[in-house]
Amino acid sequence: MRDDKRILAGVVVPDTELVRRAIEYAERVYEPYLFNHVVRSWLFAVSLARIQDIKYDSEVVALGTLLHDVTLNTSFRGPRRFEVEGADIARSFALDAGVSDSRAQLIWDSVALNSTPSIGLYKEPEVALCTAGVCLDVVGLQYDRIPAADRKAITDAYPRLGMKRKMTSCFCHMVEAAPETTYDNFLRDFGMRYVPGYEGPSSVDFVMNAPFES
Repeated sequence: MRDDKRILAGVVVPDTELVRRAIEYAERVYEPYLFNHVVRSWLFAVSLARIQDIKYDSEVVALGTLLHDVTLNTSFRGPRRFEVEGADIARSFALDAGVSDSRAQLIWDSVALNSTPSIGLYKEPEVALCTAGVCLDVVGLQYDRIPAADRKAITDAYPRLGMKRKMTSCFCHMVEAAPETTYDNFLRDFGMRYVPGYEGPSSVDFVMNAPFES
């Protein structure tokens, strides 16, 4: 990997062919609000790494954050969780670009775990940073670690464009279109609150209904 750099919204990021291809791909597949979200997630992840002096593979973090929502759209139908479907796409993108198997696996983990901070934050630095950047932008996790002026520079350059409302609408669509993908993750919460008639099974039911005598 060449050590080419550029500055986006005040943040120093890698400027390699692989990263440029990922950005171009992201611009094609995302709605504007989601494109801005994934770029902000990337910039927040890089900023957190700088603040905490974390050593990491910058291309892996770039691809993990930029591609983490490739299946978050109204055409989603499953059959697996959107994070897993997206992780497969991101890994294939990386492998097709000549990325090694081990680095591509880190990208897969970054995408698959981006909405599961209780696991992702404790994985390899690349996975943890991707999770942290995404969670900062979505729910404000570690919000105060980033100086206010730096946060403003990022959100001014890549505005949120009504993300809370648009993302909620997309989540609810996914609950309606593929409810079987929602029962053990955060989409269940959106289904329970916003989707009439949605009823996710309880983990208690799974345990009690297991096909064993005791």
